[in-house]
Formats: sequence, C-alpha cells, structure tokens
Amino acid sequence: MVDKEVILTVEGLKKLEDELELYKTQKRREVAERIKQAIEFGDISENSEYEDAKNEQAFIEGRIITLEKMLRNARVIDDHEETDSVLLGSTILLKDVDFDEEEEYTIVGSAEADPATNKISNESPVGKAVLGKEKGDTVEVNVPAGLLRYTIIDIRAVAGKSAVNA
Repeated sequence: MVDKEVILTVEGLKKLEDELELYKTQKRREVAERIKQAIEFGDISENSEYEDAKNEQAFIEGRIITLEKMLRNARVIDDHEETDSVLLGSTILLKDVDFDEEEEYTIVGSAEADPATNKISNESPVGKAVLGKEKGDTVEVNVPAGLLRYTIIDIRAVAGKSAVNA
C-alpha cells in the first residue's frame, strides 16, 4: 500500500513538527511519570491510575507514529507569484451569488484543513470546484444542503517560505 501524500503549507509543516516534538519530549515524560507513580501505589492489576496512564501512553505513541508518517509523506506547497488561477495554497475571496455575501478561504491539503479558520481542503467540494479557476469565474458546488454558486473575486498567493519534500 502506498502512503498518501500529505500536502502542507510551511505553517502547517511547522505546526506538525512542533506537535511531534511536544509528544516526543514533554508528553512522553509526563506519562512515564504517571506510570511510575501508579506502580508505586501497589497492585497494578486493579489500579485505574495505571490503566489510564497506559492508555494515554498508547495514544501518545500512536500519535507520534501518525505524525512521523505524515511528515515523511509531506509535500510542502511552494510559494508562487500572484496568479490568475486558484492553486493549492491560494487565499481566495468568494462572493456567494445567491446571498451576496463574501467569504475568504485558503486552499490547503486535507491534513491542514480547518474550516474554523477558513482553511479548506483541496479535496472538499468548494476546494475542488475553485482549483484552476480564475478571478471572475463563477463556480457551482453541489453540497448536501443544495447548490451553492460562488464568484471568485480575488486570488492571493501562498504566504511563507518555499520548501519542497520536507
């Protein structure tokens, strides 16, 4: 099985690297200390503190493996000059044709998507619809709630430093 490429911005790469460092250092130490203390309580066969700590340790180790795999398969989006078309990493201003409202999104890889901060995946319905389109284009997006229509008002390039295959 081939691992899926993880597309990240420079900011997203840094965030994953920082999270990995946190888990490998601080979180590992904290859970090891909890396990040590739980063992000191005596019989571990009926010790809920020990069980909780072991479960947390398993979660931490699993997260470390996941983060390392994501970083191994990372492709960092290059900076690009201002462009006429929407690319991965572009920040776009869309106007909802039906409701006359404007929305700004940054198109990122699925690992970095965070709708709460207006970072949408290139694999999402809106992300797929706008990729390759140009300023002034109107796109139609089928979503569970129905059909959305957006006009691309503005396209800005990716921010951050350029890097490839971290």
